Amino acid sequence: MDVDRIAAVRRFNRTVTQRVGALDDRYMARDRPLGQVRLLWEIGPAGAEVAALRGRLGLDSGYLSRLLRALEADGLVTVEPSSDAVPPARVLAAGTHPAGDARLRTAHLTDAGQREWTELDRRSDDLARSVLAPLTPPQQAELVAAMARVERLLVASRIVLAPCPPGAPQARACLRAYAREIAERFDGGFDPALSNPVHDEELVPPRGVLLVATLGSEPVGCGAVKLHPGAPAELKRVWVAPDARGLGVGRRILTALERHAAEHGWTAVRLDTNRSLTEAMALYRSAGYLEIPAYNSERYAHHWFEKQLRP
Repeated sequence: MDVDRIAAVRRFNRTVTQRVGALDDRYMARDRPLGQVRLLWEIGPAGAEVAALRGRLGLDSGYLSRLLRALEADGLVTVEPSSDAVPPARVLAAGTHPAGDARLRTAHLTDAGQREWTELDRRSDDLARSVLAPLTPPQQAELVAAMARVERLLVASRIVLAPCPPGAPQARACLRAYAREIAERFDGGFDPALSNPVHDEELVPPRGVLLVATLGSEPVGCGAVKLHPGAPAELKRVWVAPDARGLGVGRRILTALERHAAEHGWTAVRLDTNRSLTEAMALYRSAGYLEIPAYNSERYAHHWFEKQLRP
């Protein structure tokens, strides 16, 4: 890693933390530090599951519990077991326990917490105005555009890509979302029963691997490679959630799957795709894939690609 880039990131971090007052134990002139304020804001008027807060803020359980206890002690928050009304699909997608499990807890703002949240909202606007006010209108526009760019890249840097068992809740959430999307985009829809099957046992070592990209606790992408003995490896189920597109997630997944195949001795990888997936085909071509004749009888495929891998 370039040492100058590392130094630049550190300078940026110091400047931002000082400008927004993150080092002040009384953040925005309130009687609590930034960590408690940030958590109070995330709980919000609608409340939030503790597991979702942990994933969203990237906090370990112990630190989150201490923050919650401090807010409870101040009479701003209550934490209670989640009701059975929590939608199972939402819980399972987050990789937490099934609905109704006593370990699921939800944080809610008290009346005092609601008033504090409203005051923090007002002061946050004031802080933002204080950042922009000394600048000329062109400088304000430049700063806001730069902030949006930095925010986008910081979100991309938080995405974690790792192997995942095909039967795990996060993997299943991705694969269901993948199937729903292609059913909407393919001419005539998509019926898994008519497609060439991909069995779970083909997506675990040594026969293959399934990678899942997560942002906090939420799955935002997936992709798999099947390692066929005596034949090129094959990519399957490459998908990125709409909200995560444009962050380079698809290329990261593609590169990681290629690396997995190469590290296990494969010298080529191929795939099939549907003509409606124009963005995916653009990604494959830009990554060095060349179109080849059909190598399978996949009902929903119109194009087939292959790439030679470096050892």
